Amino acid sequence: MNKFGERLRDLRIENDLTQEELSKKIGISEVTIYYWETGKRIPTLDNAVIIAKFFKVSIDYLAGLED
Repeated sequence: MNKFGERLRDLRIENDLTQEELSKKIGISEVTIYYWETGKRIPTLDNAVIIAKFFKVSIDYLAGLED
């Protein structure tokens, strides 16, 4: 799993959300979230911004560039 996928999964679990619940809240398909979490795909910058805003973290944090 890549750093982005690890961070996304951790944030989702910390916020007590399933992949389905998160997908509905941010308007991105559940399968896409699964692909990101498993490292099969990486998000576009626009989608990374959506996720960062939703979880109130920086894109640098999501990318593993800061703790």
